[in-house]
Amino acid sequence: MILLAIVLLLALFLLPNLWARWVLKRHGLPRADYPGTGGELAEHLLRRLGIEGVRVEMTEGGDHYDPRARRVRLAREHYAGRSLTAVTVAAHEVGHAIQHHQGYVPLAARTRLVQVAQRAEQLGALLMMAAPVLLVVTRMPGGTLLLVLAAVLSFGTAALVHLITLPVEWDASFQRALPLLEEYIPADDMAGARHVLTACAFTYVAASLASLLNLGRWLAILRR
Repeated sequence: MILLAIVLLLALFLLPNLWARWVLKRHGLPRADYPGTGGELAEHLLRRLGIEGVRVEMTEGGDHYDPRARRVRLAREHYAGRSLTAVTVAAHEVGHAIQHHQGYVPLAARTRLVQVAQRAEQLGALLMMAAPVLLVVTRMPGGTLLLVLAAVLSFGTAALVHLITLPVEWDASFQRALPLLEEYIPADDMAGARHVLTACAFTYVAASLASLLNLGRWLAILRR
């Protein structure tokens, strides 16, 4: 049963990412009938929507929108690519820029929480490493218990970020990007665009579940 549980958990966490890679590759073939690249579409959409001060850049750090720098950053294959995957990913990241421009509250909350979570995760890791040493040195289980509790709370911030990320990504994909794409790609390609966005969305679902299970694991340790 334990082995089966491990296999199921691995499938839950790994399959969404493998599926997303397969879908992105499947729809990543060059399209001569597309008038522009992903980067060009992103720049066009920003101009058309009147979103000023946001630039589109090519990056090696993965596709994302940086609300602090106000940058839509696309991987090389999506920035320079002329494919369904490229334009769909570009429209999704522009969706985040639209959220920022319109003051979408969940995006602002995630942006603030990400900064807190990064520090909290670092602190949590330090506390978890320090707890056994302090237990040996001070022989005070109560003090160590507080350290473990603080570590669990710090990991909880990461879980909270993942939970807030889900509606943010869903909104950027299906409420922002898809309506825009309907005006720029053939109707026959809309199913493929939904396929790309859905596959990517499931990677965030898997990350959220992994974060919650990690938090649950530490809570179980604390109860012991």
